[in-house]
Amino acid sequence: MNAMQFLVTTVFELYLMVVILRFWLQLARADFYNPFSQFVVKATQPIIAPMRRVLPSIGVIDTASIVLAIIVVMVKFLVLALIVDFKLDAISLIILSLVSVLKEAGVLLFWVLIIRALLSWFNQGHNPIVMVMDQLTEPFLRPVRKILPPMGGLDLSVMLVLIAMNFINILFAQYIPFWNAV
Repeated sequence: MNAMQFLVTTVFELYLMVVILRFWLQLARADFYNPFSQFVVKATQPIIAPMRRVLPSIGVIDTASIVLAIIVVMVKFLVLALIVDFKLDAISLIILSLVSVLKEAGVLLFWVLIIRALLSWFNQGHNPIVMVMDQLTEPFLRPVRKILPPMGGLDLSVMLVLIAMNFINILFAQYIPFWNAV
C-alpha cells in the first residue's frame, strides 16, 4: 500500500465511523445533548440534513445515515480504484460497499467495547464519553449479563461479546471470499 492509498483509506474510514456512530447513536437513543453525540451530529449534519428530505426514516431506522455510509464506502473504493488503475463494475462496487459497511460497523463495535472496558477501570465519576459508551454497548451486553452474571466482581460480558464477534468474523471469512479483503 502506498502513501496515497493509506491516506485515502484512513480519511474515508474515519468519516465512515462517524456516520455509523450517527446511525448507532440514534438507534440506541443515546443522549443527544452529550458532547460526544453533538460532535457526531455536527460532523454529519451538512450531508445528512439534505438527504433526509429525500430519504425519510423508516421507524427508528435512519435511512439517510445508512445510504450515506454506503456512499462513503463506494466513493472510497472508486478513489482507490482510480489510484491503482483498477476497473470496478457496479454490482461488485455495491456488494463490496455493503460488506465493507457491515465489517466497519463490527470493527467500530469492537473498539467501542474495548474503550468502554478500559474506561471502566479508570472512570471515577460522571464522564460524558463513558455515558455514551454505556448507552451504545449496553444493548449488546445486557443479554449476556442475563445469562452470565458478574463473577467475583468481574463483568465477563465484554469478553464474551468480543469472542462472539471474533467467531462471527471468522465464520463470515470462511463463506464470503472477499470478507477479509475489505
